[in-house]
Amino acid sequence: MKKIVLPLGFALAQLLAVSAFAQAAGQADPAGAKAAPSAPATPAQKAAAKAERKAEGAAAAKSDAPQEGTNKSAGTAHKATKEERAAAKAKRKAATAAAVKKGEIKEGDK
Repeated sequence: MKKIVLPLGFALAQLLAVSAFAQAAGQADPAGAKAAPSAPATPAQKAAAKAERKAEGAAAAKSDAPQEGTNKSAGTAHKATKEERAAAKAKRKAATAAAVKKGEIKEGDK
């Protein structure tokens, strides 16, 4: 009985100690806990800021400069024609067939 109760007692004590230490005493620093107070924006200020952001967005959309999050090389990759892809496929197929014929690749491992 002691063999079971003693380890359970230690585990229970650890659980209670952890929860007791997790409860921090006191409050957060009142000076740094909140942002500096400011006057709320008026509807006219909000509308002016929205118009400014809209104008900046329209100018950014029309410019050719690379934008944040876009890949500069997107769309510049060489695209192969159907004939080139078919030729590459035939070349790979012939190489695989030759390897199978030599016994380098088993029939099911293609």
